[in-house]
Amino acid sequence: SIQHLVLLCGHYEGIDERILSRVHETISIGDYVLSGGEVAAMVVSDAVIRLVDGVISPESIDEESFENHLLEYPQYAAPRVYEGMAVPEVLLSGHHENIRKYRLKEALRKTKLLRPDLLEKKDLSKEEKKILEEFDF
Repeated sequence: SIQHLVLLCGHYEGIDERILSRVHETISIGDYVLSGGEVAAMVVSDAVIRLVDGVISPESIDEESFENHLLEYPQYAAPRVYEGMAVPEVLLSGHHENIRKYRLKEALRKTKLLRPDLLEKKDLSKEEKKILEEFDF
């Protein structure tokens, strides 16, 4: 476990090579160009801080995206109907098992559409395999 983390934020052209020669590790947050390193530092800070004991409950971390190689299922809030779009009835039913199944199916659908590479890393359960077979894309 690391006790200290220093993030150097380059701007425009980057960071002086003499400083970089003393750096132990570099991190990339993606294949795109930003005008400065501050936004990238915030991304890394947020990702790291969440893992510090006591910041977020272990249960919440277990349910978050990427912990189980699935993107998170869709989220809904009040009101029940917004501009003609309703919260799915199953989520209002109070039937916990049906809600769990709905959320799993939607997480699998979203992952298959947006990040199929994550499914390659996942040890799929029988239930998950069956759900994926139902999709026609």
